[in-house]
Amino acid sequence: MAQNKLLRMDNVSIVVKSLDDTIPFFEEIGLKLEMRATIEGEWAGRVTGIVSQCVEIAMMVTPDGHSKIELSQFLSPPTVADHRTAPVNSLGYLRVMFTVEDIDELVSRLIKQHGAKLVGEVVNYENMYKLCYIRGTEGLLIGLAEELGKK
Repeated sequence: MAQNKLLRMDNVSIVVKSLDDTIPFFEEIGLKLEMRATIEGEWAGRVTGIVSQCVEIAMMVTPDGHSKIELSQFLSPPTVADHRTAPVNSLGYLRVMFTVEDIDELVSRLIKQHGAKLVGEVVNYENMYKLCYIRGTEGLLIGLAEELGKK
């Protein structure tokens, strides 16, 4: 039996209320806006199962160009559920984690400039990583990691 060969993961999608509010938050982390577009039409409905949708998307890419987040703002139909305040032990997709150079400086900047909130605290995991979760713009849960000893 032939097996399908996985080539790559293209992106993770996050539905937001406002692209204008969320794009600057992800830019602050270090992602770049690759493109912004409106997606609608019969073909899009065939993919998602939402027949008449109009979605504005923003594709954000990491500095190495390998990882992307697709931010989606539904213009129609309206969103039907909100999972942003779910605790970290909830079922389903939970968070995206980024490796950063200076976690303390970034967390401070995200709190001051974007109103982010630290979920617990920044912890040292076995002198290998400093780790934390934050709730960013629109309450999105984001993980941050700083590799220790690699400066």
